[in-house]
Amino acid sequence: MKKVISILAVLMISFTASAQEKQTVKETVKQDAKAVGNTAKKGAQATKKGVQKGAKWTGETAKKGAKATEKGVKQGAQWTEKTAKKGAKAVEKTYQDVKTDIKK
Repeated sequence: MKKVISILAVLMISFTASAQEKQTVKETVKQDAKAVGNTAKKGAQATKKGVQKGAKWTGETAKKGAKATEKGVKQGAQWTEKTAKKGAKAVEKTYQDVKTDIKK
Protein backbone atom coordinates (compact mmCIF):
# COMPACT_ATOMS: atom_id res chain seq x y z
CA MET A 1 0.00 0.00 0.00
CA LYS A 2 2.86 2.32 0.77
CA LYS A 3 4.24 1.68 -2.71
CA VAL A 4 0.91 2.59 -4.32
CA ILE A 5 0.69 5.81 -2.33
CA SER A 6 4.27 6.65 -3.18
CA ILE A 7 3.67 6.03 -6.88
CA LEU A 8 0.47 8.13 -6.81
CA ALA A 9 2.33 10.94 -5.04
CA VAL A 10 5.09 10.87 -7.62
CA LEU A 11 2.53 10.87 -10.46
CA MET A 12 0.63 13.83 -8.93
CA ILE A 13 3.83 15.81 -8.54
CA SER A 14 4.75 15.03 -12.16
CA PHE A 15 1.32 16.09 -13.46
CA THR A 16 1.39 19.26 -11.39
CA ALA A 17 4.85 20.19 -12.60
CA SER A 18 3.88 19.41 -16.19
CA ALA A 19 0.73 21.51 -15.94
CA GLN A 20 2.68 24.45 -14.55
CA GLU A 21 5.16 24.35 -17.42
CA LYS A 22 2.47 24.67 -20.07
CA GLN A 23 1.14 28.14 -20.71
CA THR A 24 -2.54 28.69 -20.66
CA VAL A 25 -4.29 30.02 -23.75
CA LYS A 26 -4.95 33.25 -21.90
CA GLU A 27 -1.23 33.76 -21.15
CA THR A 28 -0.30 32.95 -24.75
CA VAL A 29 -2.83 35.47 -26.07
CA LYS A 30 -1.50 38.11 -23.67
CA GLN A 31 2.07 37.54 -24.86
CA ASP A 32 1.01 37.62 -28.51
CA ALA A 33 -0.99 40.80 -27.97
CA LYS A 34 1.98 42.41 -26.24
CA ALA A 35 4.27 41.41 -29.13
CA VAL A 36 1.80 42.86 -31.65
CA GLY A 37 1.56 46.07 -29.62
CA ASN A 38 5.33 46.43 -29.47
CA THR A 39 5.63 45.79 -33.19
CA ALA A 40 2.92 48.37 -33.91
CA LYS A 41 4.76 50.94 -31.78
CA LYS A 42 8.01 50.26 -33.60
CA GLY A 43 6.21 50.54 -36.93
CA ALA A 44 4.65 53.84 -35.91
CA GLN A 45 8.04 55.21 -34.87
CA ALA A 46 9.59 54.08 -38.15
CA THR A 47 6.74 55.69 -40.08
CA LYS A 48 7.18 58.92 -38.11
CA LYS A 49 10.90 58.98 -38.93
CA GLY A 50 10.16 58.26 -42.58
CA VAL A 51 7.63 61.07 -42.76
CA GLN A 52 10.05 63.49 -41.07
CA LYS A 53 12.82 62.56 -43.50
CA GLY A 54 10.41 62.92 -46.40
CA ALA A 55 9.30 66.35 -45.21
CA LYS A 56 12.90 67.47 -44.78
CA TRP A 57 13.80 66.21 -48.27
CA THR A 58 10.75 67.93 -49.76
CA GLY A 59 11.68 71.20 -48.05
CA GLU A 60 15.26 71.03 -49.29
CA THR A 61 14.13 70.14 -52.80
CA ALA A 62 11.61 72.98 -52.80
CA LYS A 63 14.33 75.43 -51.74
CA LYS A 64 16.61 74.19 -54.53
CA GLY A 65 13.75 74.48 -56.99
CA ALA A 66 12.96 78.01 -55.85
CA LYS A 67 16.61 79.03 -56.25
CA ALA A 68 16.75 77.45 -59.70
CA THR A 69 13.53 79.20 -60.70
CA GLU A 70 14.83 82.53 -59.42
CA LYS A 71 18.06 82.08 -61.38
CA GLY A 72 16.11 81.07 -64.49
CA VAL A 73 13.84 84.11 -64.23
CA LYS A 74 16.84 86.42 -63.85
CA GLN A 75 18.56 84.86 -66.86
CA GLY A 76 15.33 85.07 -68.85
CA ALA A 77 14.93 88.73 -67.97
CA GLN A 78 18.53 89.47 -69.01
CA TRP A 79 18.06 87.61 -72.29
CA THR A 80 14.81 89.47 -72.94
CA GLU A 81 16.49 92.81 -72.22
CA LYS A 82 19.39 92.05 -74.59
CA THR A 83 17.03 90.85 -77.29
CA ALA A 84 14.79 93.88 -76.87
CA LYS A 85 17.79 96.21 -77.17
CA LYS A 86 18.93 94.44 -80.34
CA GLY A 87 15.39 94.65 -81.70
CA ALA A 88 15.16 98.35 -80.84
CA LYS A 89 18.49 99.04 -82.58
CA ALA A 90 17.33 97.13 -85.65
CA VAL A 91 14.05 99.08 -85.73
CA GLU A 92 15.89 102.37 -85.27
CA LYS A 93 18.31 101.52 -88.09
CA THR A 94 15.44 100.52 -90.36
CA TYR A 95 13.61 103.75 -89.46
CA GLN A 96 16.67 105.82 -90.32
CA ASP A 97 17.07 103.94 -93.62
CA VAL A 98 13.41 104.53 -94.48
CA LYS A 99 13.68 108.17 -93.44
CA THR A 100 16.72 108.59 -95.67
CA ASP A 101 14.94 106.87 -98.56
CA ILE A 102 11.94 109.17 -98.16
CA LYS A 103 14.13 112.28 -98.30
CA LYS A 104 15.60 111.10 -101.59
